[in-house]
Amino acid sequence: MPFKPEIEKISLIDSYQMASKRLDNLWKRLNRDPTMKFLYSEFLREYKNPNHMEEITNCNHSNDGYFLPHQGALRPPSNTTKLRVVFDPSAKTTTGYSLNDLLCAGGVLQDDLFSILTRFRKHQYAFTADISKMSRQIEISPSQRKYLKILWKEGPEENVKVSALNTVTYGTTSTPFLATRTLQQLAKDERENFPIASKVLLEDFYMDDCLSGASDINQFMALKKELGELLLRGGMTLHKW
Repeated sequence: MPFKPEIEKISLIDSYQMASKRLDNLWKRLNRDPTMKFLYSEFLREYKNPNHMEEITNCNHSNDGYFLPHQGALRPPSNTTKLRVVFDPSAKTTTGYSLNDLLCAGGVLQDDLFSILTRFRKHQYAFTADISKMSRQIEISPSQRKYLKILWKEGPEENVKVSALNTVTYGTTSTPFLATRTLQQLAKDERENFPIASKVLLEDFYMDDCLSGASDINQFMALKKELGELLLRGGMTLHKW
């Protein structure tokens, strides 16, 4: 994560106490809603299964790093994931600073949406798709995961456990930059193996959404296949075609 120089001078003290209070308030809500309680536990269990999150067994709750509060957001009935856990890196500590306050946003690397849509409308055969859980396919350096710690317990009377998120986390200031920068690096690294798909990855993506196409059906099918194979090299998959 790209930190501002101030990170050396500013402490995020008391983020543990803040996250702990938020967890207690969360459980008051979960106790009133058994369905949400089940979905919340399932979401975090799924988050841990592909090693996107790991438990820290020897955490001493020190002020080194940052504890992310979190809450649940119910999704529309048509969505396959009924609940999403939303992490809050903008929650301020007693020093008046949050994790997001200390992160750089980074530059804009992709074309503006108008330019992408203009090119998209010119294709004889067009498609849209997006990358499934893109940010979670991008690992964070182990030395920085101390800034992505969360608190959780399986029941109101259970012991609180500390875990660290291992991947780029949605909601942090730097997420859009890190995600698009990763896509562009993947395109450059695989340019010789996938020349057409690499160009699409560089020019026809807006965040994780792809809007592209081709002039004839054979090129269209070849592009879809090549783009899928290219993204797999980075551990990513396209869906919602």
